[in-house]
Amino acid sequence: MPRKSPYRVILIADEKKKLQDTARKYTSSYCEVVRAKIILLAAEGSSTKQIGERLDLHRQIVSKWRKRFFEQRLAGLQEKPRRGRPGTFTP
Repeated sequence: MPRKSPYRVILIADEKKKLQDTARKYTSSYCEVVRAKIILLAAEGSSTKQIGERLDLHRQIVSKWRKRFFEQRLAGLQEKPRRGRPGTFTP
């Protein structure tokens, strides 16, 4: 029997609107769009496995962003600073 995620995603109207806007923007980065879609699908009640199959992502990636959103809300979807020397090329 498949395991359910302990991180249930319930969105308020403002969060849902921001995520939908991000997912539809052509100027948003690919990572931002995918993260927004993960959370929107999770809020609809899709399982982690279903989201991964639909977006062609590993289950672990979906779980990571689902957990970060659950713990930190929209702020959790932003990139965290990385260790090491900064990149020499701009994104």
